[in-house]
Amino acid sequence: QVQLVESGGGLVQAGGSLRLSCAASGRMFSSYAMGWFRQAPGKEREFVATISWHGRSTNYADSVKGRFTISRDNAKNTVYLQMNSLKPEDTAVYYCAAAEMTYSDDTRYKYWGQGTQVTVSS
Repeated sequence: QVQLVESGGGLVQAGGSLRLSCAASGRMFSSYAMGWFRQAPGKEREFVATISWHGRSTNYADSVKGRFTISRDNAKNTVYLQMNSLKPEDTAVYYCAAAEMTYSDDTRYKYWGQGTQVTVSS
């Protein structure tokens, strides 16, 4: 069992940066791949980024590639999402999730956090 708690969301102007954190409880965190997803109002949840259990493999949605960076610290049971050059279209609730592998399909993720709101003003 893994419990996930996101933090770091907020209101930022376009072009600004935010770093999201996802703290995990449970001894098995380091064995899971982790992902970030987001859901904007009236839209389906979409894949943002994923990272392997060892941190050496990452994958990003085209819409965030070059602007967002996913990383993890297994000693701290935490995964991060550094978001730079933010755009109004990045506004959404951001969720972290745990899975056996680095999937982009949210149905493959077993554990989910409650989400943190990110709002980018123009």
